[in-house]
Parts: sequence; structure tokens; C-alpha cells
Amino acid sequence: MRRKEQKKEIEASTHALDRTCGGYFSPTKELSALATYAPCIALLFIVFVSKPSFSAPITYNVLSYGAKPNGVKDSTQAFLDAWSDACGSNKSTVIYVPKGRYMVGSMVFKGVCKSSDIAFRVDGTLVAPADYNVLGKAKSWLSFEGVSGVSILGGALDAGGSLLWACKLGPRSNNCPNGATTLSFTNSNNIQISGLMSINSQMFHIVINGCQNVHIERAKVIAAGDSPNTDGIHVQYSTNVEIISSSIKTGDDCISIGPGTKNLWIEHVTCGPGHGISIGSLGKELDEEGVQNVTVKRTIFSGSTNGFRIKSWARPSNGFVQGVRFIGAVMQNVQNPIIIDQHYCPHNLKCPNRVSGVRINDVMYQGIRGSSATSIAIMLDCSSKYPCTNIKLQNVHLTYMNRAAQSSCANAVGKTLGLVKPDSCL
Repeated sequence: MRRKEQKKEIEASTHALDRTCGGYFSPTKELSALATYAPCIALLFIVFVSKPSFSAPITYNVLSYGAKPNGVKDSTQAFLDAWSDACGSNKSTVIYVPKGRYMVGSMVFKGVCKSSDIAFRVDGTLVAPADYNVLGKAKSWLSFEGVSGVSILGGALDAGGSLLWACKLGPRSNNCPNGATTLSFTNSNNIQISGLMSINSQMFHIVINGCQNVHIERAKVIAAGDSPNTDGIHVQYSTNVEIISSSIKTGDDCISIGPGTKNLWIEHVTCGPGHGISIGSLGKELDEEGVQNVTVKRTIFSGSTNGFRIKSWARPSNGFVQGVRFIGAVMQNVQNPIIIDQHYCPHNLKCPNRVSGVRINDVMYQGIRGSSATSIAIMLDCSSKYPCTNIKLQNVHLTYMNRAAQSSCANAVGKTLGLVKPDSCL
């Protein structure tokens, strides 16, 4: 159908040229006759050279490869075969997943592909095997490695992680597998994730590692507030990443930002339950890349453990945090709305008890309002060797139980602008 439409468009353009150029565009005329019709040559260029191509992408339906939408039969090979054909095509391709539930195991989608435009259009739900050990021993459930121009549009990923969480929280936790990240992109570029739902991941929901130019929008993450290590979106060693208009409810950081993250933009994200939007933990290694140019705008935190958090271990490191903007947030009963913790040590187990070498500089908190679930709404606990510098608090208004909250600072240097409540300790 599209080819017929294109043919009609070309014929219409040909007739228009023929009329404009006095009949000289007729294929039976000598090409040299156009020499005296320079305007016609220009029009010819516009119509046939600069006109964009509208060729439809090639679609690969997973049902054609044997996938069964009943949630019972293993459809792993069908998805891998569809990927192989899409990756091997030199045209734009779509891997289509119709409505239904498709049980799949751990899959790795590898580049380098001939196609630079591969879209997974998902109307159905991918479900993990019922036995959590099947995925639990793998690093990732769905892993993309070394790909370019891949989009995931719609759909749901249900990892069924609740049984593994119960194992980890139970008396025999040492016998539980680590669990798998639901969706990961590694060493990839020009990636888009739009309208995806991730449910009950065993570990992290979405990981962006070593990537460039990633756009995530309208993502929805759902997991229990006590689910262990189920970070919503984790970004590390990546440049130019956007996370827009997304909702995250989970048991760990809603968004965690690891070493080597540069030019990260987060906007219109809701978080809670969860541990907030966190830079770190940093300083795990002596040689570690820094985090720079992070902007977080128009966020809502509801019942979360933290709001905006920067955390590092108390040990030597050459890591750093620089150029961070937290702008326009609403805190609703958040335990630590604003916190810098350079003595990070969860559960106080095997704490290094040294001094953090991570340097934190140029961090701004602007237009933040709402309520703290604890009396200390602003806590800046920085390194004694490398104090936090150039910290700015501007138009911040946080209360505790409808009363004035408090702030606490150690080794933090900066200034306040506009109205700041609680009273600044900078």
C-alpha cells in the first residue's frame, strides 16, 4: 500500500514539473534540453533529491518465530531469532510483541547490527520463569550490549521478584541467588525507552552502563517498599542521559547515579516509596570517575527515605561530584529531604571509618518545599579532609510536623539565597 502511495506522489511531482517546465521534463525529451531551464533543474533537485524517504520499516512478529502468548511455553528462542533477523537487516526494523504474556529466560541482544534503527514495539507482557533461580543466577534478564539505535516502546516486564525478596529477607538469606537486573544497556548509544513498565524486579529494574545519548520517558517502576536492592533506574559511566515524566515506586533508590555519569537530565519524576534520587554511593574504589553536570527538575517525593542524596564511603578516593542542580521539588513526609552523607555505611557493617576523598563542589538546591518526616530536614555531613564547597540553598521551605525543622552541617561551605527554612547551618 505504501509503495502505491509513493508511486502516486512521484507521478504527481513529475506532472507538476512537466507543466512548469513546458513539457521538457517528459522522459522522451533529451536531458540537454533542460540546460535552458535552470529553475526547473532546481525544482527537480528539491522533489527527487531532498525529498525524505518514507519507506516503511520491516516488521518481525515474534508469533511468526514460535512465541506463545500464554505465559507458559518458553518463548526465549523466538525472541532471539527475531532479534537476529532484525539485527541482520540493513533497513529500519520493528520487532513486534502482540498482546499476551510471554515467558522468557535470560536473553542477550548483541550488536553490531546492520540496522541502525531497531524498535521493540511491545503490546504484551514479558514474564520471568516461575523458579527465581533460573534468572537469579544470571546478571541480567534482558541485556543489550554494544547496540545502536534501539528503541523499546511500551510493554511490561514482570520479573516476579517477590519470592526472591522473601528468600533474601528470611533466615536462609545466604543460600539465595543475587538476582538479575531486569533490563540493561551496556556500551550502547542512541537508545530510547518509552512507556515501559517494570514490575517486581529481582534486583535493579533498569541499568544504563557505559552508554551515550539515552532517552527514557514515561517509564513506570513498581516494587514493594521493602524489596532489597531494587533500584528503579541506575546510570553509570554514561553521557547525555535523559529521564523524563516517569513514576518510580520501589525498595531502593528511585534513581541512582554512579561514577562516570556526565550530562544527566531528570525532569518530572515521582518517587515513593524508595530511597530517593541518589548520587552514589561513591568512593568504593581509589581510582574512580567523577559525576558532573546533573540537573533534576520538577520532582515529587512521597513517603520516601530520602529526597536528594549524595553519598560516599569514608575512604580515600579521587572521585568527585560537580555541577549539580536540584530545582523545583515537593517533599511529602520524606525522612531526609536534603542530605549529603560522606560517611555512608548501610547497616553499620564493615564501615571503613576513614575519611572520604570524594570532593563535592557546586551543588544547588533551589525551590524545594514540603514536609520532613524527621526533625532534621537538611543534613550536610561532608568530608573533614575535603569539605563540600560552593553549596547553595535558594528558596527552600521544609517543615516538620507543621513546625519549624532543623538543619545540620559538618564541613560544608556555601551560601543561602532568598527564604530558606529551616535556618541554614552553612
